[in-house]
Amino acid sequence: MREWVGLVVRLVSGGVLLVAGAVKLPDPAASVRAVRAYDLLPEAVVPTVGYLLPVLEVVVGALLLVGLLTRGAAVLAVLLYLAFVIGISTAWARGLTIDCGCFGGGGQDPDAASKYPWELARDGVLLLASGWLALRPRTRLALDNRLFAPISLVPEPVVQHRNES
Repeated sequence: MREWVGLVVRLVSGGVLLVAGAVKLPDPAASVRAVRAYDLLPEAVVPTVGYLLPVLEVVVGALLLVGLLTRGAAVLAVLLYLAFVIGISTAWARGLTIDCGCFGGGGQDPDAASKYPWELARDGVLLLASGWLALRPRTRLALDNRLFAPISLVPEPVVQHRNES
């Protein structure tokens, strides 16, 4: 049962990251604006983060969807969701009214304060789910199961057959 739960977690977390990154890829300038709107990072690193974040989301999302390098991808997902929770929390605490930029967009949003609780709940659940997956990366229908099958440390008994002629 745990492997099926892990499959659902892997597909949901991976799907969210893949979609979030994919919608940002066509307009990297909007991603940079969204990162800048949080006013958390030094301006010198904002463009780099803005350009690389969608790519990282797509790569981590794709790895989770196919179940390849699941533990490492889940740890990266945890770090991404943690960064998103921190960013949204600090924006809310500082009274910023910005779109989270989670699925494109970004910048000023007069209705942002009413969206922050939902965004924090969503990212918090995805953070916890990805953490669970990092601890239990073995799931159904994962490439990891084919490429990295568990190795037994107990030798298999050798059965010798007599040649009866």
